[in-house]
Amino acid sequence: MKRVYVAGLRALRSVLATLGLLGLLDRWAARSRTGMWVRSWFSIYDLADLLPHDTPWWTFASADQVEWFLATRPGARVFEWGSGASTVWLGKRAGQVHSVEHDAAWAATMREVLPDNATLTVVEPVRRPGGLRAGDQASAKPGFEGLDFTDYVAAIDDVPGDFDLVVIDGRAREACLARAVERLAPGGLIVFDNVDRERYRDAIAALGDRVATTWTRGRTPSLPYPTRTALLSVPEPAER
Repeated sequence: MKRVYVAGLRALRSVLATLGLLGLLDRWAARSRTGMWVRSWFSIYDLADLLPHDTPWWTFASADQVEWFLATRPGARVFEWGSGASTVWLGKRAGQVHSVEHDAAWAATMREVLPDNATLTVVEPVRRPGGLRAGDQASAKPGFEGLDFTDYVAAIDDVPGDFDLVVIDGRAREACLARAVERLAPGGLIVFDNVDRERYRDAIAALGDRVATTWTRGRTPSLPYPTRTALLSVPEPAER
């Protein structure tokens, strides 16, 4: 169904371009958030077409809050599980972006547009023919059965220092969250995308009062329906 939907939008985009209507959408997008949202529907899973909108693929509300946050922390250090339009967007607003990707083919596409202040590391999962072992980090996404993402999750340990912002938008997100909390700088922020999924909300709930969570729900680039992105922070110790 997803492939049919994307193919249909691509075909419609071609028709609109032929009729000269895509240019009208582009001009609407340049002056209106609603216009940009509608235009981005035709950019779904098309990095080259999405990048001119200069927006990450999170809720607009969360992106606005992250943009404000980064503006208050010049030279911010960012770590990101899962690369994409957000990598380029973050590169324009942060000092350093360290991104890890499980898909080598996608990483090759990303390297063509990677900002100078961003690095992208590929850490592919390991297939366990006999099944995952105790302690292996799995992804619950269909199609990734039997793949161990332990090294992918641990890639954050290869970059020294704390991070002002950590983005969780790739595979094995529950395990990434546990790692991210330990590496967040004081006053830092975690972006946890697609928290419409119950397993992600459960992972956040399991942290209890270790994190303060802001839930955002609403319009999201490339999608004609609302989604949810969570912003998490670790409360700083009270002064004695």
